[in-house]
Amino acid sequence: MASPADDDLELLVRLSTSVHRVVREWARAPRRAEVVGMGADGSPTEALDRVAEAEILLQLDREGVDWNLLSEESGYVARGGRKTLVADPIDGSLNALGGFAPATVSLGLGEDRLAGIEVGLVHDLFRGTTFWAIRGRGAFRDGERIAPRRYRPGHDLLCASLGSQATREVRDRAVAARRVRALGCASMEILAIAEGYADGYLFAHRDPARNLRVTDIAAAYRILLEAGGGAATADGGPLDAFPLRLDPRTSLAAWGDPAYRAVLLGESPG
Repeated sequence: MASPADDDLELLVRLSTSVHRVVREWARAPRRAEVVGMGADGSPTEALDRVAEAEILLQLDREGVDWNLLSEESGYVARGGRKTLVADPIDGSLNALGGFAPATVSLGLGEDRLAGIEVGLVHDLFRGTTFWAIRGRGAFRDGERIAPRRYRPGHDLLCASLGSQATREVRDRAVAARRVRALGCASMEILAIAEGYADGYLFAHRDPARNLRVTDIAAAYRILLEAGGGAATADGGPLDAFPLRLDPRTSLAAWGDPAYRAVLLGESPG
């Protein structure tokens, strides 16, 4: 017999499929990059983002589901439910607009805070791959269980947000890593750890107001934890109490093997 969480996951799959469809339809639309307003987080909203978010709300109405919605475009939309869907309709919007992989649909369902996310799903808009996790039941990619890889000193691959806003600590860690990737899509960079491709991910900007929102990380955070990895702020602080609101921002350090945590955070091993 399916559990309520299984039913929730099935609905998240349908939501991601609907968003993928409209993104594909708009992929070559001449106005897809037109700024049509300002998101609730204060950043410009392109037409493609607006269409993707509208499709999520339409699908929730079609399904008769009362989940509240927290999205970076509309902010918090109260719909009378107990659960909140934390959505980034297109994570990696600039990639999607330019035709560069990766970009994803990121959907996390839960209550109150990051630790309250019970189900997470991330759908890769370029590969068509779907990652998901339900609390306590492991993490999966297209139905196959995934897990982080073991850290081998001197062979690490680090995903990092670089550029002019990156903190000195992030730049120094990137220089020290054997290999570095900057994908421009936080959910996929976290999941690169969960599926055993990368060892870690660092995101910390000199201006804290430019750090990550809960919409960027909620789904991937649950998937990473269920895969066996971990995450904290870039200075080692806990993330479980991070609220399901759009206004606070956080830095992020994520790892697969616990041995890599000390490397990321500059801590002494043991």
